[in-house]
Amino acid sequence: MLNKDTSVCISLAGRPSNLGTRFHNRLYGELGLDFVYKAFTTSDLEGAIRGVRALGIRGCSVSMPFKTAVVPLLDRLEASAADIDAVNTIVNDAGVLTGSNTDVEAVAALLAERDLDRASRVVVRGSGSMASAVSAAFARAGFGHVTLWARNAAAGAAIAERDGHRFTDADPDDADVLVNVTPLGMAGGEEGVLAFDPDLIRGARAVFDVVALPVETPLIRAARAAGLPVISGAEVHALQAALQFERYTGVRLSRDQVERAHAFARA
Repeated sequence: MLNKDTSVCISLAGRPSNLGTRFHNRLYGELGLDFVYKAFTTSDLEGAIRGVRALGIRGCSVSMPFKTAVVPLLDRLEASAADIDAVNTIVNDAGVLTGSNTDVEAVAALLAERDLDRASRVVVRGSGSMASAVSAAFARAGFGHVTLWARNAAAGAAIAERDGHRFTDADPDDADVLVNVTPLGMAGGEEGVLAFDPDLIRGARAVFDVVALPVETPLIRAARAAGLPVISGAEVHALQAALQFERYTGVRLSRDQVERAHAFARA
């Protein structure tokens, strides 16, 4: 039961969903932790962060459009956030707010786990905040042949220059690893759209789609049909949420716990 000592964690997003709420609260109950998690949106980000500090809210997940705007409101940044000037996780230690970016950390961990060849020619499609996180993760992991492909030349070129990658706004001819970090294939929008040309997919060695809903995007289905190894957006979302959970509670989750909680959140 909730009580005066219950630790509170929240999320701030332009369009709140139940994914994080269900993921975290399910695990709090399973592990017997005196925590509760609630999703919010706000038109007053500065006021919301003052509230996090003043009310002793333990943790705060940050989604679009607040990831960059929240940076100057915090006291400290971990390298994962400082490297890309964007925060998706805030931890409150007795009024000191520290920001990190578990998207960067989750992508880097998945790249290491799959042991992709660092000499691969990688094409990352996109130029938004998540593309920035993915680009930084590839740079951290030591990939030296990465191209950012985006319609927004200013944003894409800036990300590429920051991470030592190449930028193009022209359709790529070939690649070893294809990474979609756009809304193409996302539920509720362009769900049926394939993010890369079928011939490009068939010529690749691995495919990574950061879109989390649906789990099986057109790109993931096409890659599986071609017999390629894949990394899905669902994996990224689950792992970054687990990293947030560990920061808030101090509890490191097992793979089984993460998978069960993530399945519950999506049900």
